[in-house]
Amino acid sequence: MSTVRVTEPLLPAANARTDRTFFIFNAILSGAALAVIAYLLLVRRGAGGEMDLRFMPAVNASLNGLATVLLLSGYVAIRRRARDVHKYFMVAAFAASALFLIGYLAYHYAHGDTKYVGGGPLRAIYFFILISHIVLSLPLVPMVMTTLYFTVRGQFPRHRRLARWTFPIWLYVSITGVVVFAMLQVFGSTPA
Repeated sequence: MSTVRVTEPLLPAANARTDRTFFIFNAILSGAALAVIAYLLLVRRGAGGEMDLRFMPAVNASLNGLATVLLLSGYVAIRRRARDVHKYFMVAAFAASALFLIGYLAYHYAHGDTKYVGGGPLRAIYFFILISHIVLSLPLVPMVMTTLYFTVRGQFPRHRRLARWTFPIWLYVSITGVVVFAMLQVFGSTPA
């Protein structure tokens, strides 16, 4: 079994037209994901009984936790110059995050938003974490897609420049996803 070296582009050399096509696709995909999430949370607000997906928040938190471990492992691998290992960890982190997004959309399709019912100073902490998590998750889909695109195209200087921003945001969003779930479980929540 032969392996492809990460230093070789996986696709033919990029040109302006190829890049433009990708960026248009990325914008449409990212915009569609945001539109679906906005629709589910702000308009639809859950179906009320079509499906029972109350187990999904735990699955989604596990996927966020897995993405965190994979991201940190990928970071350690690249710092050790183990490029192929880094590539596998990052693709696995992408897969975990993609599965999270699918599970998140399915849960909110069926159940709508979840309200935090805790009080006191923990309420302020919860909402600070939640709001920062949401705000930083908004640009994450296009950032991750573009970072991976640069890798596939063999544009490693561009990949490194963008990854310096993508990695900490992705890591923060993954970690805070687990924290939000834990706070909802420990301090209480109710369906919207």
